[in-house]
Amino acid sequence: MTDQRRGLLFGVAAYGAWGIFPLYFRLLKPAGALEILAHRIIWSLVTVGVLILVLRRWRWFRTAGLRSLALLTLGALLIAVNWYTYIYGVNSSRVVETALGYFINPLISVLLGVVVLHERLRRLQWVALAIGAVAVAVLTVDYGRPPWIAITLALSFGTYGLIKKVVGAPAVEGLATESLVLLLPALGYVTWLTWQGDAEFGHVSAGHTALMVLSGALTAGPLLAFAAAANLVPLTTIGLLQYMTPTLQFLLGVTILGEHMPLARWAGFALVWIALIVFSADALRRPRPRAAPVPVPSDPRPAVRRRG
Repeated sequence: MTDQRRGLLFGVAAYGAWGIFPLYFRLLKPAGALEILAHRIIWSLVTVGVLILVLRRWRWFRTAGLRSLALLTLGALLIAVNWYTYIYGVNSSRVVETALGYFINPLISVLLGVVVLHERLRRLQWVALAIGAVAVAVLTVDYGRPPWIAITLALSFGTYGLIKKVVGAPAVEGLATESLVLLLPALGYVTWLTWQGDAEFGHVSAGHTALMVLSGALTAGPLLAFAAAANLVPLTTIGLLQYMTPTLQFLLGVTILGEHMPLARWAGFALVWIALIVFSADALRRPRPRAAPVPVPSDPRPAVRRRG
């Protein structure tokens, strides 16, 4: 099997796993979103800790500077917001809105490139952003409120991706650092919940407990697959594969989970898809030479390289 094909399979595995995450998180009910988040942090640290020990990957921690650790601390807070919002959205029957957040994430990343990095956009990129803004306006009218879950997911993950791009930390080491930053609050919340008698962990069923523990492996596994894909296939392939995750989430929400989609909501999503077609067409029309490996994110959507 060629490296290109292996990379494609790794990419499909990573984005496919992220795409069906809604089905997994629904199985963790009746645990609340905050309890699920706390256990995801704890078991993620356990998983990556084992990987670091087995693979002897502790050298990065000795060379990481204070600036990198400070940025990863900020990244940890952002990914915690992202994870919580995603779990809350899934378990409150708003899977379609979470999919919207990851559809518009590439556009948010481009916008952050302009605002934070002072990058200049090409004409088609401005067109894509304008169409995306109209789409959000249409969906705001349809929902009767701004799509806060989608906006929070896109902003938190877009900013997180920007930080990961600046730091350039490896996938396993980066996730370990972020999990360490969040460990004490997670342990504190789980302890408090148990003391109050409100914890679901260990009290629903053996299967439920096993699924909560499995959250660590399910967080790390797709990350490692993505890291392998990012090193074996061109960035343009990664850029196109990223739409697989929100597409699967959207299809799950509309079909299996039966979420309501009025005509105006279809119109809003159609505008988002048009914006992404324009954005992708511009990216494919102006290919870049392959650069360093893409920074690996810690959740269902990859960091998107901004093009200026």
